[in-house]
Amino acid sequence: MKLQPSPGFLGPARLTAIVFLALILVGTLLLMMPFSTAGPQWAPFLPSLFTATSAVSLTGLIVVDTATYWTPIGQAIILALIQLGGLGIMSLASLSGLLLTGRVSFKTRKTSAAEGRPITADGIRRTLIFTLLFTLVAEALVALTLALRFIFAYGHSPGRALWEGVFHSVSAFNNAGFSTNTDNAIPYAADFWVLMPLAAAFIGGGLGFPVWAEILRLARRGRAEVHRISITARMTLAGTALLLIAGTALVATAEWNGVLAGMPLGQKLLNAFFAGASPRTAGFNSIDYADVHPITLMGTDVLMFIGGGSAGTAGGVKVTTACVLAAAMAAEFLGREETSIGHRSLPRTVTRQALSLTFAGIAVVTAGIAGLRIFDPDLTADQVNFEVVSAFATVGLSTGITASLSAPSQVILCLIMYLGRVGPTTLVAALAARAVSRRYRYPEERPFIG
Repeated sequence: MKLQPSPGFLGPARLTAIVFLALILVGTLLLMMPFSTAGPQWAPFLPSLFTATSAVSLTGLIVVDTATYWTPIGQAIILALIQLGGLGIMSLASLSGLLLTGRVSFKTRKTSAAEGRPITADGIRRTLIFTLLFTLVAEALVALTLALRFIFAYGHSPGRALWEGVFHSVSAFNNAGFSTNTDNAIPYAADFWVLMPLAAAFIGGGLGFPVWAEILRLARRGRAEVHRISITARMTLAGTALLLIAGTALVATAEWNGVLAGMPLGQKLLNAFFAGASPRTAGFNSIDYADVHPITLMGTDVLMFIGGGSAGTAGGVKVTTACVLAAAMAAEFLGREETSIGHRSLPRTVTRQALSLTFAGIAVVTAGIAGLRIFDPDLTADQVNFEVVSAFATVGLSTGITASLSAPSQVILCLIMYLGRVGPTTLVAALAARAVSRRYRYPEERPFIG
């Protein structure tokens, strides 16, 4: 028996889009209130809309300084939007995969049980509870670490240290990139005990709920269960490790005598790792991207577009999508009829969904670049490309042009951030739900390719 949305039922895909849009509108209204801004007047609509969209979509792009423009109440509203956005995307994405991609059929239950991942009748409730508890525990541990560091290394009062620890922890785990510092993480460029907890938080949040659920299951059952790890977890962990190494090597190579010049060896390696990890998709920066080499910007564009793990707080087209496309290319080059990863054959529908998602992302990015080039023609191609990819992948890194963009360009970025956050989940869920089998086939004809 398959669980299908009943007629008139919104479904997880549409529900995700509607809930996120409503949350953005509520956040915009709250940020417009006089108690949210440092000045006595109401905040303008566009900066409030942009900030709320960036917070809910877990992006981190800003048009006003979070540290000085917003009051503590305004910062608390931003933090609440980040937390709700993070919990929402993880929960709804997980449920979309549970109800639509897996469809919870009898066959799926048997397969999942054989893999040590049983789907029980109360699976949805357990998914939501686990997501909430895991998020809160992870954020609390990072917040405590940061707060202690801010007290003993920077002399902050306990209250201020705790607030900054909580804010940065929630922002990092949810891959949002917001900071209470005007220069983001640049003041901590030499501080291992601030940058590494932040990196651990956004890497952990970016892995996704399904992967962490399997990691914890394996930790409970021991090494005997390692061979039963799912292909999703394998692709996510292996892909994440590969991209972290590649990102670190890219920044270290391109910026060793650039923005990293003058730093001690250990600090160079620390910042190279942080800058290589942050594009997937945290948005924290300990270096100024306005001063980096064009090769660094181009490589970072690629890292941002790929993003992190599925059903997590990271954006982009996701690591699993990139792995599926790479496996499909390898199969084609080797002349194999089936696409396989880790001794598992992938259904053709998965490859088609990966292609659809990737090309939809390319289309959104291309349209966004064209829009910004029209309304802000004075900007360079590197700056525009970086800004648009950062918005689509919900990263938040910028070369510093966000606040100076024209109003139409900022509206375009708002739309791209929204599509970048809800688009992949909505598209994949919709494709899975609409899959139908026809009782006929058209005559086959092979066109010229290449």
